[in-house]
Amino acid sequence: MTNNSTLPENSFDGKWATRTEKHTTWTKWTWRIFKVTMGVLICSIILFSFLTPSFKKLEDPTMNIASEVISGDDSTVIGRLYIENRAPVRYENLPKNIVKALVATEDLRFYEHSGIDPEALARVIFKTGLLRQKGQGGGSTLTMQLSKLLYSDRDFKDMNFVEKAFGYYYRKLSEMITAVKLERAYTKEELITMYLNTYDFGNNAPGIRAAAEVYFGKTPEQLSMEESATLVGMCNNSSLYNPVKRNERTKTRRNKVLERCWQNGVLTEKQYKELIVKPLDVSKFKTTTHNDGIGTYFRSTLAAETKKLLKEKGVTKPDGTIYDVYRDGLKIYTTIDVEMQQTAEESMREHMAALQAKYFRIWRGRDPWLYKEEETTDDQIRGRLASLDAHIRESDRYQLLRSRYLDDVLDVIEKEVDGLQILDSDIINMLRQERQGTFLETMLKTNSISQKRVDIYRKIMKDDNWLLLRKQWNGLQNVIKTDFNTPTKMKVFAYNLTGEKDTTMTPLDSVRYHRMHLQLGALGIEPTTGQVKFWVGGIGHKYFQYDHVKSDRQVGSTFKPFVYATAIYNGFSPCTQVTDVAQTIGVNEGSFGLTQSWTPKNSGGYSGSTFTLWEALKESKNTVSVNLMKKIGSTQPVREIVANMGIDVDAKVMNNLRVPKSPSICLGSADLTVYEMAGAYSTFANKGKFIKPLYIRKITDKSGKVLFRDIPEKHDALPENVSYVMLQMLKYNVRTAKGIKGLKSEIGGKTGTTNDYRDGWFMGVTPNLVVGTWVGGEDQWIHFLTIEDGQGSAMARPFFAKFMAKIETSKTANFNTEAKFVKPEGDLGITMNCGDYYDSGNSRNTEGASPASGIPADQFQDEEQGATKPAAAPAKPPLPNSPKSPTTPKPAADKNKPDDGFEG
Repeated sequence: MTNNSTLPENSFDGKWATRTEKHTTWTKWTWRIFKVTMGVLICSIILFSFLTPSFKKLEDPTMNIASEVISGDDSTVIGRLYIENRAPVRYENLPKNIVKALVATEDLRFYEHSGIDPEALARVIFKTGLLRQKGQGGGSTLTMQLSKLLYSDRDFKDMNFVEKAFGYYYRKLSEMITAVKLERAYTKEELITMYLNTYDFGNNAPGIRAAAEVYFGKTPEQLSMEESATLVGMCNNSSLYNPVKRNERTKTRRNKVLERCWQNGVLTEKQYKELIVKPLDVSKFKTTTHNDGIGTYFRSTLAAETKKLLKEKGVTKPDGTIYDVYRDGLKIYTTIDVEMQQTAEESMREHMAALQAKYFRIWRGRDPWLYKEEETTDDQIRGRLASLDAHIRESDRYQLLRSRYLDDVLDVIEKEVDGLQILDSDIINMLRQERQGTFLETMLKTNSISQKRVDIYRKIMKDDNWLLLRKQWNGLQNVIKTDFNTPTKMKVFAYNLTGEKDTTMTPLDSVRYHRMHLQLGALGIEPTTGQVKFWVGGIGHKYFQYDHVKSDRQVGSTFKPFVYATAIYNGFSPCTQVTDVAQTIGVNEGSFGLTQSWTPKNSGGYSGSTFTLWEALKESKNTVSVNLMKKIGSTQPVREIVANMGIDVDAKVMNNLRVPKSPSICLGSADLTVYEMAGAYSTFANKGKFIKPLYIRKITDKSGKVLFRDIPEKHDALPENVSYVMLQMLKYNVRTAKGIKGLKSEIGGKTGTTNDYRDGWFMGVTPNLVVGTWVGGEDQWIHFLTIEDGQGSAMARPFFAKFMAKIETSKTANFNTEAKFVKPEGDLGITMNCGDYYDSGNSRNTEGASPASGIPADQFQDEEQGATKPAAAPAKPPLPNSPKSPTTPKPAADKNKPDDGFEG
């Protein structure tokens, strides 16, 4: 028996009392903390309930509403703009395997809970949060994930720890509350459908339908079990598990989904084992864009223009954020005439199909990338082949192979330098340095590369991973050679109802095939209002997305009417005579500032004959344009008139003026757009008044509130009499032209052709419509081989003729064929009728040559009320000190004289 007499009195009772007191205190504080926590939670739930979407909003989620593009008559939706190519799928059209896989992987108790899964939350809190065990899964249910997709804007950037913690708490609790509301508003089937229709699978594949089409070339109903598992795996993180860029990683994730399907009874063990060994096949991967309907190029340009316009005008949503043209359900009211747009696209397809067939016939057996003409250099050939290589690297097929070979090693290297992205060109530069030793120094001396980039190259090349990168790169090149030269079944562009056809060719040949297609850019403007009535940016937006209405191309002789208008304004008459001989602008002559003499050629030589300005413009004589420029004495008057007609002559592209201060502009050396040229020519048809072309009338938000309304910009650009004279000269140009003379409308026009027939232009002018048209290859070496095939009258004018013939005979088109150009009241002050000019003894020019031709006396009898009078004095005296044209021997006539004189 133990003797306790030696223990201190009441020692046990004291310790017990102390422990009881501590326990009581601990218990009190625990309950206090619990009560406070529950109070905060309850208050948060009550408060956040007001901040989360209402039941009304949940029943009609409108976060991502496509914007509508509306025609000029306010009645037709031309198309829609959206960042998400979302086409909803009904639940009954979803494959059952994807529904089962989604539930088995993301939310096993989906059909049991009401938006929040307590068991999953407890697991996350205790196992992941307290015990720090990884791989225990998340606590978010499918409904919570849906609420995040629809209503959350979780962004923790630029926040400190406290802000991030509160932000996470707020957003997570809000998602829970919203999930409960969603469960009350929708059935389980509707929630699953909404989730799969809402989730963005990347690569422009929002929603299950787009994902099935983009990654597997199928509809959702056609997805196999392993394909469904791939897409379900992507729902965890579509960027991390991207089957195109991260094929092996995504395959691993897919197999994890299949494993969970097996574990939860969706698959048998045998099915599971058969499926996990299958490769992740994305050979049918093809990104998609909105290519349905009319005006695809116009809509694409409109999206960027609307965004820019609202930003510049400071138009924001009530909360101060910027409108998103792809998500906010804007209505964009345009000026497009639906019938004209449809007719223009139909005319384009008919004309370009025939033109392309001719091109392929002519180039059969020839290679445009290796074809050498008289002036083609070896450097140009190398440049063409380099360009072909660049287009190969831009292809989806190449990017898929590149990702498989290079992504892993590039991830490691790029992590070492913040923001570093290694391009193919970087790898090629480093390989050249390795071979040559001085390559980077040479690039530095020529300012072709920065010192910072060189330092990065050298750091990479010293790293152990450089050897692996080089090995993977060489492996990639070998695979590319084999893959791109192996015949494959594919779809390519075609001139048919679908815009494409099935064929078998090598991927390399498909790149070449598409690059060899000629393109067209055309714009129709109503000159009296400036409204754009149709917009055709290319031959097929799905395969060729570059818009040629606003792309710079050399304008050739379509620029010459601006030079003639300047001459007429400065006192010349259309009856002014100029001899077709070589014209030279010498050093220090006029105000041109030349450092060496300039003597351009005529396409077809020099006839030695004398031409009136009527005939000279019609024949597009370079010599006459140069002669006029000499007499004007400077490029500035021409540039001023061009600026008045809406072209920003002083804007710069690559440090070059849009309209240079060089006399070569008189032959059309400037690079301008169809949009600019059509706007400038509209000035002629609008009595000399320029109206900036407009295609957006107004923009409203989804409720109809007007956000922007266009006010046409207009000003006087040319005197009305000068403008009218130019119209008559443009009419004379095409009065006997093929395809034009049979039309009912009053029509003027001018063709243009540039060197080597790279660009073919036609500017068509009527009282109601001005049409600018350009045709050519995207690459400069894609062109015809003769002037007969490659001039503007063969490449561009037939489109105009087809369009006009269709629109004139349409019973529903709003086009008046009886409209006429209006002659200014009173005396023009400019002589146009040259009938008596020659009879009065004035036909002998200063060089003593005889005129090649004149204008028949009855050419303008309707405008002149039948009068034939001697040539009157010009409205303004000619510029002083105008040099005379030198006389040269008359050469033999060229049998193949073109209608355009820029080519020389």
